[in-house]
Amino acid sequence: MPKASRPHGHSYTADELRALRAELVRLDPSLAVANAAVPEFAWRSRPANFSGLLHLVAEQQVSLASAAAIWKRIQEGLHEVTASAVIDAGEERMRELGMSKPKARYAVALARAEQEGRIDFAALAGMDDNEAVASLTALLGIGRWTAEAFLIGAYGRTDFFPAADIALQEAARLVDGGEHRPTEKELYTRAERWKPFRAVAAQMLWGYYSAVKNGTAIPPPVHTAPAAGRRAARKPR
Repeated sequence: MPKASRPHGHSYTADELRALRAELVRLDPSLAVANAAVPEFAWRSRPANFSGLLHLVAEQQVSLASAAAIWKRIQEGLHEVTASAVIDAGEERMRELGMSKPKARYAVALARAEQEGRIDFAALAGMDDNEAVASLTALLGIGRWTAEAFLIGAYGRTDFFPAADIALQEAARLVDGGEHRPTEKELYTRAERWKPFRAVAAQMLWGYYSAVKNGTAIPPPVHTAPAAGRRAARKPR
């Protein structure tokens, strides 16, 4: 198995990722469902720059299809997705390109942050995980989910798990055959057993979610609780 100290998932070979997936299944047998359904994958990567971060902001709290449509409009409307282009466009134009009012404000604020040197994409590579998250979440519009997902995709960080991600919550429900999605807190707790390669588990679960959505994987049946158990669960304490 690769050493936990290696910081960048992009450098893992196919054989190493295969070994990591097998180890994750050993640690959590429920992941075998996802592992079997997801073919060998390249790291879910994105550019380590302003465009890569803005793309994640555009994806916040919308469906995959909506996110793809919005990003296509932004790319076509700006021609080149740079901080200068977003500042020149302004908030109103960013809204015309599909962003909500808050996201348009975030986009311009992030563009100004880069131009003013308050975000340094090259410097992020040398920061430890906590420093990198703190640097990103200090920016308007960047919460922990966005920071963690960006650091996984853009910098290959292997030990983040953005448990607030609805697709990850749903994928965890599917592999377990559960009735309800785990909460963010519950999923963070579960992901502790996947350290120090939680991001590999996230990549696998994202892949499984996509496979179920596009019909190439069939999830296990839902394990429903007995009726009496359900009634007991609803009884006030």
